[in-house]
Amino acid sequence: MLTLLALLIEDAFGYPDWLAQRIGHPVTWIGRLIDVLDLRLNRDGDDPARRRAAGVLALFIIIAITGTAAFLIARGLLFLPFGLVLVAVLASTLLAQRSLYARVERVATALEDNGLEAARSAVSHIVGRDTAALDEAGVARAAIESLAENFSDAVVAPSFWMLIAGLPGAAIYKAINTADSMIGHRTERHEDFGWAAARLDDLVNLPASRLAALLLIGAAYFTQGASPARAVDTVKRDASRHRSPNAGCPEAAMAGALGIAIAGPRTYEGVVVDDSWMGNGRSAVTAADIRAALSLYRRADRILIAIVALVAMLIALA
Repeated sequence: MLTLLALLIEDAFGYPDWLAQRIGHPVTWIGRLIDVLDLRLNRDGDDPARRRAAGVLALFIIIAITGTAAFLIARGLLFLPFGLVLVAVLASTLLAQRSLYARVERVATALEDNGLEAARSAVSHIVGRDTAALDEAGVARAAIESLAENFSDAVVAPSFWMLIAGLPGAAIYKAINTADSMIGHRTERHEDFGWAAARLDDLVNLPASRLAALLLIGAAYFTQGASPARAVDTVKRDASRHRSPNAGCPEAAMAGALGIAIAGPRTYEGVVVDDSWMGNGRSAVTAADIRAALSLYRRADRILIAIVALVAMLIALA
């Protein structure tokens, strides 16, 4: 029931901007802890083995503090009137259905109404690649890739771990995922220190990425112009070729369902990453394709909510 309530609350209200400006967001609080540990434990003069060990220790501290805090808060709130609803409100902050839709839609609106420069600015807030030289198709592909990958990372995965282990499960997942996004990069500073975060993030995202692909394939049955059969074929053919062991599944499903091609070569901090294409359709995608991807995402999210509602009902009847 907790996961269902959290999904419905976040879908309806999201995380208010005024609240984020006043107190921040749970992910930013976790981020501050990661910054402190990175500063204190990741010493430039240490050898690779020592830095890797320090990264394992940092990850253990992040998980322990986050999980303990979430457990104690949830336990305390449940003793209050409407305690489950209060825990669900808190749990909803670990989901991103509404905010993900809004951020990607801003890119489509910018392309449609405000021109390429505005679209590059909008997409720069949701992707890590260099955006200054992207053309219209590059901006649109980046937005759709982000939508597909974050459907898995920011919606399906926290929902999955919330179903498994309640608020602490979702909070620990977000801590691992945030650690990967901050220190899991293959840079000189974080190649060794972020190794544990990157590997564990791959592991905890493995079930959700496959489920996200299945949800997108299912959504294609109910989306005009989308093809579930093509989505299945694309996942089988292309997902394993992605440089990420998990991102390829939802990206390939999205690309196949819509008959487009996404991913492929992109640039990060001036370095070209020659990634494989997901899908063998049009790579010259447009704002209209972003709108189509958003429609597919909405239906996939509704299927997720329906599945969680069914699970909650079965548990209640058991």
